[in-house]
Amino acid sequence: MAIVNVTPDSFSDGGERLDPVQAIDDGLRFVDDGADIVDVGGESTRPGSAPVPMEEELRRVRPVVEGLARRGVVVSIDTRRAEVARACLDAGARIVNDVSALRDDPALLPLVVERRAPVVLMHRRGRVEDKYDGPAYRDVVEDVRDFLIARAQAAQAAGVARERIAFDPGIGFGKSVAENLALVEGAGRLAAAGYPVLVGSSRKGFIGRLTGVSEPVRRDPASVWLAVEAARQGAALLRVHDVAGTRQALAVWTAMR
Repeated sequence: MAIVNVTPDSFSDGGERLDPVQAIDDGLRFVDDGADIVDVGGESTRPGSAPVPMEEELRRVRPVVEGLARRGVVVSIDTRRAEVARACLDAGARIVNDVSALRDDPALLPLVVERRAPVVLMHRRGRVEDKYDGPAYRDVVEDVRDFLIARAQAAQAAGVARERIAFDPGIGFGKSVAENLALVEGAGRLAAAGYPVLVGSSRKGFIGRLTGVSEPVRRDPASVWLAVEAARQGAALLRVHDVAGTRQALAVWTAMR
């Protein structure tokens, strides 16, 4: 899953793709590099970022989704708003990727049911406005697993087919360095619940704290290593910035395996 953020303030690529033509070109390049899915987002989720008005989020993402979908790309829309998801599904998106696990907008779950759209349920501690502050974890992998199972059960009770649900443990969303590493290592424990697991550790702040590399764009070597480790532990989907590098590393790991 390639990351295409159409925002001025995302932590790594903010401001790079405000022009829809540039965003579409980058998405197509990522597909050429080996991406199976292009994840388009119009609202930054970095800690402390301000919520974006729904109309502005939609203005950013809809032309990009439409342009990629028209070229046959499998697009996921990274949003927590039902109206944004609806417009993007109409424009050709096939997957809804929600950082709130269908909690922030009560209209999003009925929409996913109505459209029979696959959905990624992500765990986060707290909310972006609170810099993801919240209660401490007892066992971060088990706590995240319990939360995601509960959200999946709620979605299934509303009519979402089990095979259309994936889990995202929310690397970086209110977790410490040790907790993020535990979640990568625990991808198999999460997958044992019977849902595919998506891991998105690419360029995250905890890598900077581990390596001393402050610029997110320079964290790709560690990001690629973490992606391969997540796959080795049992992750089925990897959300990344460096598609070509990740594909190369996965090819070598697959050959060695």
